[in-house]
Amino acid sequence: MSTTDHDELPFPDYDHLSAGELGHRIRSLSHEDLEQLLRYEREHAHRTHVIALLTSRLHQLEEGSPRSPGSSVPPTGPEGRPGGSPVSPATSPEPYNPPPHGTPDQPAKPVGDRFR
Repeated sequence: MSTTDHDELPFPDYDHLSAGELGHRIRSLSHEDLEQLLRYEREHAHRTHVIALLTSRLHQLEEGSPRSPGSSVPPTGPEGRPGGSPVSPATSPEPYNPPPHGTPDQPAKPVGDRFR
């Protein structure tokens, strides 16, 4: 039997949040709200990475970490643009596979020269 109902959770869309989104949103929650989410997670999905995230935030609060203003909006990159890497196939370098027998600046020595 469940002791925590979905309607009692701090976030109505909790079941649809990824760990990254949840990590951003739990920063503003109280100790009691975090415990409620932790109970709900253990009773329902039991996602180990989410349980670790909630447990870690509980420990931070117990050690005196202040609550900060979390948000339902994910963080964005510089200048309000969505975050992400500017790397694309057009900007990636040419593949470099050094030859197995040495490189031009460090040529390989013949096998017979090893023991001299």
